[in-house]
Amino acid sequence: MRMITDASSLDWAHSPPDGSGKDPHGLDEHLRSVGNLAAYFAPDSAKAVVRLAGLWHDLGKRRPGFQAYIRQAGIVDAHIERVAEHEKTHSAAGALWAVQHLEQQHGAQGKILGRLLQYVIAGHHAGLDNWEGGQGPGLAARLISGDAQRELSEALGRPQADDILYATLSDISLNSVAICNEHQNLTPGRFALWVRMVFSSLVDADFLDTEAYMDGRKAEARQGKKDLQPLRSELSAYLASFGEPTTAVNHTRADVLAQCRSKAGLAPGVFSLTVPTGGGKTLSSLAFALDHAVNHGKQRIVYAIPYTSIIEQTADVFREVFKALGEDVVIEHHSNAESNPEDETTRSRLACENWDAPLIVTTNVQLFESLFARKTSRCRKLHSLINSVIVLDEAQLLPVDFLQPVVDVLRYLVEDFGVTVLLCTATQPALNTPPSVDPQRGLRRAIGPVTEIIDDVPALYRALERVRVHLPPSLEIPRSWSELADEIAGHDTALTIVSRRVDAAELYRLIKARNDGARCWHLSALMCAQHRSDAIAEIKDALRARRDALNAGQIPDPIHVVSTQLVEAGVDLDFPVVYRALAGLDSIAQAAGRCNREGKLPEPGAVHVFVPPTKAPPGLLTLARDTCKAVWRGLPVDPFALPLIDLYFKRLYHDAPSTDKARICELLKLEPDLKAMSLPVQFRSAADAFKLIDEKDSATVLVRYHSANARDDVDSLIGMLERDGPARWLMRKLQRYGVTIHQHQVQRLVDMGDIVEIAACPGLYLQREGWDCFYDPVMGAKVDSAPGDPGNYVSS
Repeated sequence: MRMITDASSLDWAHSPPDGSGKDPHGLDEHLRSVGNLAAYFAPDSAKAVVRLAGLWHDLGKRRPGFQAYIRQAGIVDAHIERVAEHEKTHSAAGALWAVQHLEQQHGAQGKILGRLLQYVIAGHHAGLDNWEGGQGPGLAARLISGDAQRELSEALGRPQADDILYATLSDISLNSVAICNEHQNLTPGRFALWVRMVFSSLVDADFLDTEAYMDGRKAEARQGKKDLQPLRSELSAYLASFGEPTTAVNHTRADVLAQCRSKAGLAPGVFSLTVPTGGGKTLSSLAFALDHAVNHGKQRIVYAIPYTSIIEQTADVFREVFKALGEDVVIEHHSNAESNPEDETTRSRLACENWDAPLIVTTNVQLFESLFARKTSRCRKLHSLINSVIVLDEAQLLPVDFLQPVVDVLRYLVEDFGVTVLLCTATQPALNTPPSVDPQRGLRRAIGPVTEIIDDVPALYRALERVRVHLPPSLEIPRSWSELADEIAGHDTALTIVSRRVDAAELYRLIKARNDGARCWHLSALMCAQHRSDAIAEIKDALRARRDALNAGQIPDPIHVVSTQLVEAGVDLDFPVVYRALAGLDSIAQAAGRCNREGKLPEPGAVHVFVPPTKAPPGLLTLARDTCKAVWRGLPVDPFALPLIDLYFKRLYHDAPSTDKARICELLKLEPDLKAMSLPVQFRSAADAFKLIDEKDSATVLVRYHSANARDDVDSLIGMLERDGPARWLMRKLQRYGVTIHQHQVQRLVDMGDIVEIAACPGLYLQREGWDCFYDPVMGAKVDSAPGDPGNYVSS
């Protein structure tokens, strides 16, 4: 192997790709380019700081050992640290130099600023670390190690470009230093988000400059449409194509749209759009976002949605609107989208890395876990949120257990990074309530001033009222399943929603037995996602056939569906009668949105609330049900009255055991150590704790469900997994065939021969081949119980 070790030669940042004929990527060129690009990405308060991070992030590459390593023939990409030998590390030198140089130039304030840069420079490959403690020794211990000190000494021993090594700040009184000195007891997490934005700007600039050298075609593919004005024009043309409204419902929808567009000129901040189901919320919220973004020079729109069942149909609507502008205008970033590489363009795949596109449709999990992440891959896109519009669809589903850190980060995005947030829902959560006086309960800090877009929300609700809600005589006396089945089966067509999977199975069995001629469906998370999709498509076809039969004067066949709450948001079912087991008020309101959805019945649809004979699942579902009972104690005439919804959310948040169960706010609290002149924050611990889907107590079983509607045969996918091992695209495809069960059930099912562990993927299980008794074509997996439904979410 030939080595180039001439100390006087140009320092390299990267070796030329094999066969490219390129000159090596000069280190000075790389550092200057990354510094300038990072400063371009960064918020105004951080541009000068981020430029220094870019200039110094690879200072350790100057050391002779690293330069010898990078010159080894056959090494294509030394940028990624695949090994831990001390000669090959290079991120500690710049971190140490930042403190040493800035303290010499600016004294104590310079040292504080250097400490900030240590997080981002030292973590630009491995990720943001705790200052100390948590998993591993922490950043402080790493930087005082002999290896780190040796790295700096060796790097400084090489010839340097003065404009890189001795770059400094002409004015140390930057917003960054002010942020360090804020009263963090009042605003925990603000400094941490600012550091993540600096980190994001550096990491993306580093990736992009490296990519431009290593693969120019890939860099060129990133170039695409960024201007939002064409999107606004296309949306306006699309909406105009519907013509003048001819029905009362369409007149109301047109009014909602007009109010959204008229309010788009208001100053950026937090807005709410409170519109009942069927009010045209999706396109009206998009119209507000586009008009507001163009009016105020915003960069992009991020449309965040809680469930994959909603995200896919919302993205399809947006693609239809903007189809004239090409495939890359709307970028879906969620796990199911990544499972079909044949549907992606090169640019759409690349845009998911850093959200460099005009319209991103993503999930709450992807958005919020990224905002609290530490790894480069998750943080890289964060700077793209600067000066954007974030639309939170179904905002009532923001996670109660993490509500305080979520509300905090949204407020900081608005106050510090020019973001506008739009909260869309039919049941608006109380995120701007006065701070709770109890430090252990409720929201201690509100989201800030919220501007409602709709001028007269009560009038809008009256205009779109399509159901009559029937409450039971008592909210305490349960009814038997047998009695309920008799009543429900007496209806021609009805949707029944319960809160437990075992309840859905029992009630389905009873209704099916009472009306054997009816077409009956069961829906729950014990069915894999592909199975649920097939069932929902069949139900929609049956409902359309029923409407056609009625219009033709014929008597249609009865239709009955029994489901868990998975149909309550984003599933466009339209039943004349809906039964809902007593639950949270927001869940019942969402269930009512499946009744007379299009307002085509001659009389209001009927929503019947009943008290089931079984207890609600423990935790949040029980709390939500009990809160609803407290709010409805007087059996109100209008159970969905807006004051009751507001009271419900206030009580729910106050009575929750915690709105920060993982102590994220405490972990991100900055308490400067004035003696050591350090800025300790627990980045790693907070990122590890902020998980909207807790997978510790659950396991996934891949089931052999065969669907005529699926793109791929599940057995072929499983065969590839067993033969070749996991690949990202393959695991995304197989996600549609996964069912989540409790960990404590796994061994019993293995012992029974129902499932086997996949050798290529320890911890992932598979329905035994030829063992059809485990998965029922109607009911799904046969287990006693199951945990929450992470299949409705995506984690990346």
